[in-house]
Amino acid sequence: MPDHDHGLRLLFSHAEMVRDLLTGFVDEPWVHELEFDTLRRVNASYVADDLRDREGDLVWRVRLRGQELVLYLLLEFQSRVDRHMALRMLTYLGLLYQDLLRQGSSAKREAGRQAKREAGRATAAADDSAPARGPALLPPVLPIVLHHGPGRWTAATQVADLITPPPGRLAVYTPRLNYLLLDEETLDETGPLALKNLAAALFALDKSAGPARMKEVISSLMAWLGHPGQDSLRRAFAVYLRRVLLPARAPGIRLPDAADLMELNTMLNETFPDWSVQYVKQGRQEGKAEVLGRQLTRRFGPLPPAITSRLTSATADQLDQWSDRVLDAPTLDAVFDGH
Repeated sequence: MPDHDHGLRLLFSHAEMVRDLLTGFVDEPWVHELEFDTLRRVNASYVADDLRDREGDLVWRVRLRGQELVLYLLLEFQSRVDRHMALRMLTYLGLLYQDLLRQGSSAKREAGRQAKREAGRATAAADDSAPARGPALLPPVLPIVLHHGPGRWTAATQVADLITPPPGRLAVYTPRLNYLLLDEETLDETGPLALKNLAAALFALDKSAGPARMKEVISSLMAWLGHPGQDSLRRAFAVYLRRVLLPARAPGIRLPDAADLMELNTMLNETFPDWSVQYVKQGRQEGKAEVLGRQLTRRFGPLPPAITSRLTSATADQLDQWSDRVLDAPTLDAVFDGH
């Protein structure tokens, strides 16, 4: 679901979405101490020491109230379960810290040069060659994985769980990074949604069981995002709905580009009868795929990503044929042979 990932990146490129994700779905006392007016998106592309590029999903920084402590938020969007996600997050965190050290060294060098220029010191050129010291302590980082794919997240959330338990004191040296998992399927968005939480509205759209519920959430978003300064976020929701959510739920419906949510809502009202029929058909097909996925998992164990993708893109006839074979097929491959 690469389009889904891109759509989420577009939405969570807005500070309001990040704020509501934290306030609505991170149950920690320190969240109430964040100064959300200081939320700033920072560069998420890093170059490791071996010169290979790494582009993360989104990185934000925010200050804690009453103290000079900067918290970095590392957001990763996943449409499929990655059993090595904890290791990936550990790598991203290391690259982020390396980048912060480089930025700190460059900033200190430049500040030192400026101070020496202002003081008129003749020895500035010689001193510039001395290595700059990095910050005494690095800022804390909260790694977040937002899973929005079919089924529940089953991968380990701690790096140590991916490593064979070592004997004796060797265990002390095992890395223990944890990431915060937000699994859309298990999140309860009803409470935050009642408080006009934008992230909760996104999850409600993703989990909407029919067009009536979707239109209800869209109407709420139109009311909440009425300020002129929120034009960009309104357009982002319209893009997400038109290019990601609606094609998945009602593939037979084709909508032209919409400037914002209001225009999209008008289009949906005009096509609502056709959309309703198509939405119901798609919902039934998704239900078949979900049931078949559970049956396959029970018989053959966790499904490879390729099989999960095949189920979500299958036709109704294919799902029926595979369902007929699931009880008698000796192997997982035999279920799909010839199709």
